[in-house]
Amino acid sequence: MLEKLDLAKVLSKAEYKERMPLLEAKLGKLQRECKELGIPVMIAFEGYDAAGKGVQIGRLIRALDPRGFEVHAVKRETQEEQFYPFLWRFWTKMPAKGRICIYDSSWYRKVLKDRFDGKTEEKDVAGAFRSICSFEEQLVDDGMAVIKIFLAIDKKEQKKRFKKLLKSKETAWRVSERDLKRNKQFEKYEIMNEEMLAGTDTDYAPWNIVEAVDRRFATAKIYAVVIQALEQKIKEKKQSGESEAALIGVRQQGGEKELLSGDSVLAKADLSLSYTKEEYKERLKGLQKKMEKLHGELYRRRIPMVLGFEGWDAGGKGGAIKRLTEAMDPRGYVVHPTASPNDTERAHHYLWRFWNDMPKAGHVTIFDRTWYGRVMVERIEGFCSKKEWQRAYKEINDMERDLTDAGAIVIKFWLQIDKDEQERRFKARGENPQKQWKITDEDWRNREKWEQYEEAVNEMLIRTSTPNAPWIVVEGNCKYYARVKVLETVVNAIENRLKEEEKRG
Repeated sequence: MLEKLDLAKVLSKAEYKERMPLLEAKLGKLQRECKELGIPVMIAFEGYDAAGKGVQIGRLIRALDPRGFEVHAVKRETQEEQFYPFLWRFWTKMPAKGRICIYDSSWYRKVLKDRFDGKTEEKDVAGAFRSICSFEEQLVDDGMAVIKIFLAIDKKEQKKRFKKLLKSKETAWRVSERDLKRNKQFEKYEIMNEEMLAGTDTDYAPWNIVEAVDRRFATAKIYAVVIQALEQKIKEKKQSGESEAALIGVRQQGGEKELLSGDSVLAKADLSLSYTKEEYKERLKGLQKKMEKLHGELYRRRIPMVLGFEGWDAGGKGGAIKRLTEAMDPRGYVVHPTASPNDTERAHHYLWRFWNDMPKAGHVTIFDRTWYGRVMVERIEGFCSKKEWQRAYKEINDMERDLTDAGAIVIKFWLQIDKDEQERRFKARGENPQKQWKITDEDWRNREKWEQYEEAVNEMLIRTSTPNAPWIVVEGNCKYYARVKVLETVVNAIENRLKEEEKRG
């Protein structure tokens, strides 16, 4: 791909001066349209060292309103960033709807410079390509304009530019030993770039290769690439007619019936399982003692853990979480109760707020309600389109795989009770002044949609329970039994991970 480029392409000064005012005016207009339509934009600049990424970004933003964009210079991961999955720092630097983010180097660093330096092992490259493609596909499906630009120069031109930079004290700092090493081994690095381009050039996020020896030619081509991409995105947005207002209130029901043939997952739960109070106290004490020790091991070995709790209203999530955390060091865990998204969260991809709350290595994050709201409440109540919740299964599986690939233990719990038990608990809460705050009119209304939610939950469990991030259905009619099962599951998962690590040495 790169070796066939004609790097001799040039644009005369006169032609450049003639073209640029028109291109700049057009780009400024498109930025305003994107803002009005709520289209977020991510522009990733990649390419060889000294190809001019900084220069070209500087020229591109001349046409933009500075109140509507941010530029992120992506360097080596900080110590803090190393404690998270590699895409975490890009999820947290994502533009809201109507804004633009420009990246001087990007999420591709992992499969380029980090790979060349040996920081990314060869066995991890294919997985990184998969994660990157999934990341971009999710964003594009959610309405993001993802524009990828690769600036190409040859070995000779790169060496010439390095020499020029090194001559001046003011610019010599911009050339590192690693830069010079990549120039000496240009052919090796070129192969890595070729593999990256081939492995991540998709119809939803294609690569735009820019011949960058002549800077004026490169600037004009970059403007043309960005303008064309934004025009296409704006056209798609207008043609689709899908505005936020149109999506809200569109009720989508039903699922893939063939997946739910026979007994449902929830129907198989034996809700008669129980413990006496004495059995419960004895088991709880032993498990909490183990949990106290294992929590310390997670921190010592830098193993992150993500626990997601879902279930029927009054299913016992809070009680299970309380007994789990009672034996844990409060400095090493956090519980996130997930409510309806606020305005800032609605301005981003629905997974954005959860990525922001993921634990760093050695810590535990517990979600009381999770990202699965997309395929339950948002599906049933019509807060997203059918197309959106149907593709969410893959998006969620991909996110959880990114977490486990980064070393996290991921477990999801569904607290299962029957309808009669829920009614009994609702009434008990209503009669108890200290617990009346737990019951709302909405809880009673949701009971009327029990069958719809049951169908959605069964489909969710089937589609998103994976070996690396399993769903655990917790029989919850007996709270004692449910709390013990949750603790046993977490303890066993940590013990199994520690055994695996010991085997690996």
